[in-house]
Amino acid sequence: MSKLHGGQIVARALANEDVSFVFTLCGGHVMSIYDGCLDHGIRVIDVRHEQTAAHAADGWGRVTGQPGVAIVTAGPGLTDAVTGVATAHRAKAPMILIGGQAPRRFQDMGGLQDMNHVELMRPITKWSVAVPEARRLGEYVSTAFRVATTNVPGPVFLEMPLDLLFDSVEEENCVFPTQYRSRAALAGDPDYIEQAFALLKRAERPVCLVGSQYWWSPRRDALQPFLDTFQMPVFVNGMARGSVPPDGPHWMMMSRKDALRGADVVLIFGTPLDFRIGYGGSSHINPSAKIIQVDLDGSEIGKNRAIEVGIIGDTCTVMSQLSGLARRDGYQSDSHRSWRDEIKRIDIEKREAQRGELESDAVPINPLRACAELDGMLDDETIVIGDGGDFVATAANVLRIDKPGHWLDAGPLGTLGAGPGFAMAAKLARPDSKVVIVYGDGSFGLHAMEFEAMARQKIPVVGVIGNDAAWQQIRRGQVQFYGEDRSVACALDYTRYDKVVEALGCHGEWVEQPGELRPALERAFNAGRPAVVNIKIGSSDFRKDAISV
Repeated sequence: MSKLHGGQIVARALANEDVSFVFTLCGGHVMSIYDGCLDHGIRVIDVRHEQTAAHAADGWGRVTGQPGVAIVTAGPGLTDAVTGVATAHRAKAPMILIGGQAPRRFQDMGGLQDMNHVELMRPITKWSVAVPEARRLGEYVSTAFRVATTNVPGPVFLEMPLDLLFDSVEEENCVFPTQYRSRAALAGDPDYIEQAFALLKRAERPVCLVGSQYWWSPRRDALQPFLDTFQMPVFVNGMARGSVPPDGPHWMMMSRKDALRGADVVLIFGTPLDFRIGYGGSSHINPSAKIIQVDLDGSEIGKNRAIEVGIIGDTCTVMSQLSGLARRDGYQSDSHRSWRDEIKRIDIEKREAQRGELESDAVPINPLRACAELDGMLDDETIVIGDGGDFVATAANVLRIDKPGHWLDAGPLGTLGAGPGFAMAAKLARPDSKVVIVYGDGSFGLHAMEFEAMARQKIPVVGVIGNDAAWQQIRRGQVQFYGEDRSVACALDYTRYDKVVEALGCHGEWVEQPGELRPALERAFNAGRPAVVNIKIGSSDFRKDAISV
């Protein structure tokens, strides 16, 4: 029987999970894992900052539904990755971070880059642990995948000391678990399903919110029958974007506040009552509305607002239970259809009110016009990543996403700089899809060097920068609170980021006139290499009152 070194054990365990790519910035503590990856056909993608590696692992999970893997060296390698892991933790997205460590026998003696990684990572992971011995490396990798994907998804951190990774173990003594994961979905308590249905049956103006837990459900095909059964207005956020076809009667983006303020019953699937919906308060939701809240995490139910029915369960399994109960009851949904059509009418009117800006020939370019031109370039397989503040918020209300898993943003942590990692993962996972990062000019600067990594490794994504020479989302608040002359730390220049990426081996476009937008976007998407379209934009009435705190 042959021997395996620790890196080969880790790589075999990753291969057993069908891992085809890992994301890393090279480090001596973990290089034996790279050697093992070569044996198992796992491509090692190297980035220019460990934060990007963590974002890429997160992004892989959001596109494929299965955890991505990042590998970083000890000390600053691990601390650089913290923001990416924290982003996944707050978004409840599965990923695996493997971190190196000084040799175990030199623990607490002052080894190179030695620090307490496990305690550092514990608050932002589902499981943070140091592997105790080399023969169990594979066991811990397998367990990490189980923990990351079971119930509420989330990140896992595995610390692997250098001596374990370089140790050799007889193959027969290595632990490689089998039949250790379940995809079973958590159904709602039948009594509570009946209570929820009773509320929906009596409702005159129900509204449904669907969040990211939809994407992690193994029964996503339950959504359309649910909508057909109850015919209520539905609004999606996070990883549920794209689950409702833009050309269908249920698709709405502009009228959520109108619907929630007029609702008598609000059904919330897999998204928290957080800042995005006013913490469930009267600024966003009718204070007399009855709330049905469905979540995999029981601690989220009833948080920030009293609820009538709380169901711990998988989003789409609960949808299926409610639809089935309605069919058995002979439930008729026609009364809800007229309410849904009224909200749809408001949605259309609000969109029509934007038409002047969407078609504006103003110079500098109106941000809505820039987003409208980009929308015309998208097809139903395009994956869009939002990495920024003001310009991304505009794009989120203009771009029509046709499929779930095709819109990625950092989520409720509000992280900037996630774009390149998300985009690299998305393009590697879906090589036939166009992948575009919608950037603010501020966020582009955080990890611009990743375009070198993309060019070198032939990962062709397109970045579209809304360049208003400011951290606009923050500057707006400063101006409104303190005045134009007291806005500080928010000014940038109309920097030629297109020239920056050209120097890195990519295609660059600089756009100042509205008529130049479509040709520039077409050239970028057809360049066959990473590209950036740097658009000089002006202001828009659409975001004039938006303050982000």
